[in-house]
Amino acid sequence: MQVIASYNIKGGVGKTTTAVNVAWLAANEGKRTLLWDLDPQSAAGYCLRVKSKGHGSKLLRGKSDAGDVIRSTDYENLDLLPSDFSYRHVDVLLHEDKNPLKRLQKVLKPLHDDYDVVVLDCPPGLSLLSEAMFRAADALLVPTLPSILSLRTLKMLLDFRKENKLKDMRLFAFLTMVDRRKKLHNEVMGSRGRMRPWMLESYIPYVSELEQLAERREPVFGYAPQGRGAEAYISLWREVQGRMAG
Repeated sequence: MQVIASYNIKGGVGKTTTAVNVAWLAANEGKRTLLWDLDPQSAAGYCLRVKSKGHGSKLLRGKSDAGDVIRSTDYENLDLLPSDFSYRHVDVLLHEDKNPLKRLQKVLKPLHDDYDVVVLDCPPGLSLLSEAMFRAADALLVPTLPSILSLRTLKMLLDFRKENKLKDMRLFAFLTMVDRRKKLHNEVMGSRGRMRPWMLESYIPYVSELEQLAERREPVFGYAPQGRGAEAYISLWREVQGRMAG
């Protein structure tokens, strides 16, 4: 079972858009896929038209099993472990655990034979939840804006990974919301070679169809399968799978 997290310390970079579309791509390949929404805003569940049953706090306290909370979606092979507003207290809940950094691993362990891929849609910030996620994930997908502050945040994440000796956690950053009409975006695109091996070649362009995901409440492949956004995520997913297999 591969566990892939869509994460960035910064907000507003396209984490949910990435999580929803990557989960759909994995499921479309026939992989049994679970998308776990860890953000109290429940954006992933909203985009997939799945309502929460409100068991988030019980799940993280070990009072209920993930299997009791998982919901099916409208898409074959794709299930959702929904979030709810109780996740706003997730760090408090984890602090109460004897081994908080392994809490997410404990939740996922019984699902090992049920799913091929688990995608985590993570809230922004560097918190106890994100540290627990670092231990549970095999790889991080880090959508990164082509801006100085966003690249600075990426460096902070890389430094944290090194300082905490998280060498087993693979990190794949990629540029997102790229507008080739902007000089800075083109400059950052041209400097990607200096960011290897963390920066992927694939990038996500700034296109209107991806902005419509929340409005349409479905992955981009449902309403714009031939668009640039869909093609970009297909390229991204292929590159990630190639890197993980290599």
